[in-house]
Amino acid sequence: MSLYAIGDLHLHFGSELKARNQIEDKIWQNHEKMFKENCQKMMSDDDTLVLVGDHSWGRNLEECKLDLEYIMDLPGRKILLRGNHDMFWDAKKTDRLNEMFAGKLEFLQNNYYAYEDYALVGTKGYTFEGPFYVDRYGNVQGWDEKEAEHAEKLVKREYERLVVSFEAAKADGYKKFIMFLHYPPTNILQTNSIFTKIAEQYGVEQVIYGHCHGESRFHDSIIGKKRRIRYSLVSGDFLRWKPMRVR
Repeated sequence: MSLYAIGDLHLHFGSELKARNQIEDKIWQNHEKMFKENCQKMMSDDDTLVLVGDHSWGRNLEECKLDLEYIMDLPGRKILLRGNHDMFWDAKKTDRLNEMFAGKLEFLQNNYYAYEDYALVGTKGYTFEGPFYVDRYGNVQGWDEKEAEHAEKLVKREYERLVVSFEAAKADGYKKFIMFLHYPPTNILQTNSIFTKIAEQYGVEQVIYGHCHGESRFHDSIIGKKRRIRYSLVSGDFLRWKPMRVR
């Protein structure tokens, strides 16, 4: 019974693809086929796969139908986190999704899921991504303060959702945690954030996130160990469509 993670599949079986990088970049060509074959080689039906958001370009459940069926056909248990492009997922209706897909998919938000003696907790997260103002050498000289202020409100909301997950798991007696985010825990200007602090507060062993894809974005946040916590980026193109074994 192994635990795997990956993110940012950006499926589009039932919707129009408009993302330039998915149309043009070699790493995205036939990525659905590559990913499914890798899962079938690496995973069994006893394993758990956490998908950390941006599952589909579909704008609603009807447009996402084939994408979600593709995910359901992958080996093992599938736990989904909400990404910024997952328009089919109303944040206030996660319970409804869990009812609709009971026994097929599990949706992680304002709740937790057990894996062995670990609680898997998570939320979409958020981090300020600019606009940044840079000099001719690429050094950040400033940023859009209005957008940064708006971002702080979103960060606070996502932090509160994450606390709900942790506290629900703690109330049920869990003491070991693995934390999942869609957005990275820090942006390019930060060394710490409210998300790294909550990970330290609850004694999280690992923080796993996606969202950063395209080679220029792979090192936007923390990768590796920091204060005894291992941080891992699992966006699909970063992993070259091979799910990362978490445990």
